[in-house]
Amino acid sequence: MANHHTHHHPGSHGHPGHSGRLFGVTLLNLAITAVQIVGGLIANSLSLLSDAIHNLGDSSAIFIAFVAGKISRRKPDKHFTFGYKRAEILAALFNGLVLIAICIFLFYEAYQRFLHPEPVKGLLMLVVAVFGLLVNLLSVIILHKDKSHNLNVKAAYMHLLGDTLSSVAVIAGGVAIWLFNIYWIDPLITVLVGIYIIWHTWGIVSETVDILMQSVPHHINIDEIKVQVELVPEVDNIHHVHVWQLSDSQIHFEAHLNLKSNVDMVRMMAVRGRVESLLYEQFAIDHITLQVGYNCCKGCDELIVDNECNNEILWQN
Repeated sequence: MANHHTHHHPGSHGHPGHSGRLFGVTLLNLAITAVQIVGGLIANSLSLLSDAIHNLGDSSAIFIAFVAGKISRRKPDKHFTFGYKRAEILAALFNGLVLIAICIFLFYEAYQRFLHPEPVKGLLMLVVAVFGLLVNLLSVIILHKDKSHNLNVKAAYMHLLGDTLSSVAVIAGGVAIWLFNIYWIDPLITVLVGIYIIWHTWGIVSETVDILMQSVPHHINIDEIKVQVELVPEVDNIHHVHVWQLSDSQIHFEAHLNLKSNVDMVRMMAVRGRVESLLYEQFAIDHITLQVGYNCCKGCDELIVDNECNNEILWQN
């Protein structure tokens, strides 16, 4: 049996700068939360209180993201041989679920307010909402650069973006209540913002679940991989293919590679190297494990096969 595992490292997977920015954003969110709780209680505004709860949840979630980022940079050990990258994925999943749970709670509170409308101090509501908007905008700007590079930061960014939009809506509601005494707009804003946040957060939750279930990344087509690998002249077929993501930035690949002839080790290594380069260059797969053999796994030339095909001798010489 000839096994091989290779890593390609086009750049660093770690982003230490994320942690400092996440911690700073957490402090900003805590400041918003304190102001909104006091302002919401005095103004009797459900949308301000709900936004405060939302921000408190975000503060906790972003702090968890900060801690998870620290944990994920720990080196692999004998217990966690893959390392701690999944800590960020677990944190992103937790963040998303907490945000959805908060929105559901706010829907219930809004329903109660629709049934029993209460007067709201629109001017105070407006002033506090403007403060929240300014601080949320600052937080969004701080994380904007990193949101496309890290799933966990993206989850925190979506929290903050939702808070920013919520602040805009609360400002509009504050103006309407202050000028026209339209009290029912307070719970209406809560419902609309909650629907928007759930809509955008669900994608993050779905993506984290896919990673934890070790599903094939959305941009990877394993049928196309089979076609391209089997175009290599020495390759008879590739089977027992597994593709999964360790984190949002690491793709792993393992497979059996069956050659057309019983070549020597030097030629076998050359073929394996060409296949690894193909997988990296065409599909951006950077963690590759190939088992290479000749006339191996008879009758198992499908992409996905069961464990019975693992019992064959994979290398004959």
